[in-house]
Amino acid sequence: MCDGDQKGVAIMAQVIADRRDVDFVLFEQLDVEQLTQFGKFEEFNRKTIDMVISEARNLAVKEILPTQQDGDSQGCKFENGIVKVPESFHRAYKHFIEGEWLALPEDPEYGGQGMPRTVALATSDFFNGANYSFMMYPGLTHGAALLVEAFGTKKLKDLFLKNMFTGTWTGTMLLTEPEAGSDLGRLTTTAVKNEDGTYSITGNKIFISSGEHNLSENIIHPVLARIEGAPEGTKGISLFLVPKVWVKDNGALGGFNDVICTGIEEKMGIHGNSTCSLTLGGKGQCRGYLLGEENKGMRAMFLMMNEARLLVGMQALSCASASYINAINYARERIQGRHLLKVMQPDAPSVPIIQHPDVRRMLINMKAYVEGMRSLLYYVGLLTDKAAQTDNEQERVKYQGMIDLLIPIAKGYVTDRSHDVCNNGMQVYGGYGYIREYPQEQLVRDCRITMIYEGTNGIQAMDLLGRKLGLNQGKPIMDLMGEVQTTIAKAKEFETLKPLAKDLEKALNRLAEVAMTLGASAMSAKALNAFSFAVPFMEASGDVVMAWMLLWRAAIARQKLEGKAKKKDQKFYEGQIKSAEYFIQSIIPVTMGKMDAIMISSPSIVQIEEDSFGGK
Repeated sequence: MCDGDQKGVAIMAQVIADRRDVDFVLFEQLDVEQLTQFGKFEEFNRKTIDMVISEARNLAVKEILPTQQDGDSQGCKFENGIVKVPESFHRAYKHFIEGEWLALPEDPEYGGQGMPRTVALATSDFFNGANYSFMMYPGLTHGAALLVEAFGTKKLKDLFLKNMFTGTWTGTMLLTEPEAGSDLGRLTTTAVKNEDGTYSITGNKIFISSGEHNLSENIIHPVLARIEGAPEGTKGISLFLVPKVWVKDNGALGGFNDVICTGIEEKMGIHGNSTCSLTLGGKGQCRGYLLGEENKGMRAMFLMMNEARLLVGMQALSCASASYINAINYARERIQGRHLLKVMQPDAPSVPIIQHPDVRRMLINMKAYVEGMRSLLYYVGLLTDKAAQTDNEQERVKYQGMIDLLIPIAKGYVTDRSHDVCNNGMQVYGGYGYIREYPQEQLVRDCRITMIYEGTNGIQAMDLLGRKLGLNQGKPIMDLMGEVQTTIAKAKEFETLKPLAKDLEKALNRLAEVAMTLGASAMSAKALNAFSFAVPFMEASGDVVMAWMLLWRAAIARQKLEGKAKKKDQKFYEGQIKSAEYFIQSIIPVTMGKMDAIMISSPSIVQIEEDSFGGK
């Protein structure tokens, strides 16, 4: 490895997300300080938010990032029912929970910090970029605790919530079973009510992230199960809270609760997170509490599904962001080949690969997607804050409708494109990208699972087409398109952005036409054919949303450049405009062709006979 390569690695090791870009989205694009109008957030001015983000970045770089290689190379160890995480995880986890980072947006009464979720997402950008397999332990704990907060009795909140929000105990989620997979209606785990009001739980669960480990003294499992005599399918599923170690009524730990880990999976990536098979009640001694109402478990799970899927989108973005920053720094350092215009000059010096057009093509593609995806995820966070705090019910419904509509894109589209970014990041490195001495191949492997868990991306596409388009008689999609039109109108105020604004307007109008046509087909006898184009429709929708986010950024940048932008910011703002130009002029024309194909809706996918696929 040459000296230049070593220097490149030294630079890259200190950067996991672009702080300038994070600040741009928070303060210039989304104006997160507007949230101070809500009494709950009045103390979160820019100075406070700056301090929070700086501390999060410091913790991520100094304590969490050093665990990333250990997590991948050492992984988790399973011995006699016990799972041990890499040793370095313990120090990082100690610092993480001592800093009270686990429940930033939650109620201070139960160990939270009461800050905006948008700000919490920004901290998550750095934490997940440092090592998201590590961050799955507190991330899943947060999600499990939200279920207790939403559906637990006062007793359950008092027993569990503070210990979970402070990270003293961790949590996870037990959904998947060997014969059920994504079809939760087929689950066979059973629950029998006891005289004391608890339930005896019996069953097997698989693919349980963070299901067993030695980071905390107790693990709290929300579990989907069917009470004896309940209806078949999803209508008969209930949600239960099952601790690994029983918790007495006074809050003290009792005996082992018959939750046994029978093995962990050997995976392509996220080696630092334990993916477990669990047996509940193998000895008939597993008990749990009902969370919410009987037979309403799926409704409860869907309450937290938006947050879970947004988290997966953030995990993927974090991989993409790190891969992009690695690639840009490497491309500046790596000397290889003559400049294209001097290739016939024998004495011409070799140049950094960032001067080669194809490398620049990959880098601007990565840049545009990373910036657009960051804006989208933070925007969903802002909508969540507004929906939770507004006293205006009409506004709350509007915000929640747009959140519901955008979640399949924030999970499905973002994870698809993030993996593409990571692949490009590997390609920029050439052969070095494929070896473990460099970080790029791990990011490809770690990112890949985000396209699968929390509902595969095919399921996200079906959700977008089958459920979200028709929400509230289509009002959410009309509201969202209204927001895009507002950005288009703003961009048209700048002569240099008018062509981009007009191109996005054409794509938006075409998307509206496609959505109406495909949505109608999905509700007709042509449903099978319509759903065979659900993924292309999600991709087209995501492309238009990305173009919107990038044009929004460009309009802000142009306004700054025509005003009094600081000299140190000029290149950043110019880069925002170039990202929008590239995406709208190079990606959106492809999107238009994709939408043409959706409108044709060739029936070949559903008409081809099974035997015609071959393979025998």
